[in-house]
Amino acid sequence: MGTAERRRTPGDDLGGRPAERRGPRAGEGETRAAVNGARVGGADDGGGGQGRSAYRPLWVEEPASRRRMPDPVRTSAVRAVLIIAVTLILAMVAFLCTMAGVWLAFPMVLSSIAGTVVATWGALDVWVTRQVWNQRNGVVSAPSSTARALRRERRRARRQARSAARAQERIRRRGGAGQLSHP
Repeated sequence: MGTAERRRTPGDDLGGRPAERRGPRAGEGETRAAVNGARVGGADDGGGGQGRSAYRPLWVEEPASRRRMPDPVRTSAVRAVLIIAVTLILAMVAFLCTMAGVWLAFPMVLSSIAGTVVATWGALDVWVTRQVWNQRNGVVSAPSSTARALRRERRRARRQARSAARAQERIRRRGGAGQLSHP
């Protein structure tokens, strides 16, 4: 915990509102500054304040602006980034070996060319995986989504199963009256 969190500095202004603690014990009535003994406007400093604490959070967490990538897409993206990083290192080593005139230059140029092909495959893999994921699991904004039709069929099947179960329950409650053959 830093010094700014322990005591109030002259430039701090709480804006006339009590500092809030956002955390697992926020409802306990104590703030972290109160636990450490730092009070602003307490009875002992003659300020006549309401006993507000000097604790201010260092940051306020905000909800993510974008949704998280699906797992297969994220894995292929990580794989592609690692492959591209290794390819860039290979290209840099090949360039430096070429400039220095070392015998390792030719094998490094060949490996950087192969790395470029593999890196291109990795980037295409991310794109294809994303497209396949969107096609299988559906995108709400795409009107031609195949997943929407699948969901519609599943809903229809669930509705029919529920109505059949309700009809069977109705027949059982009536004691079997109205049932002409086996269940």
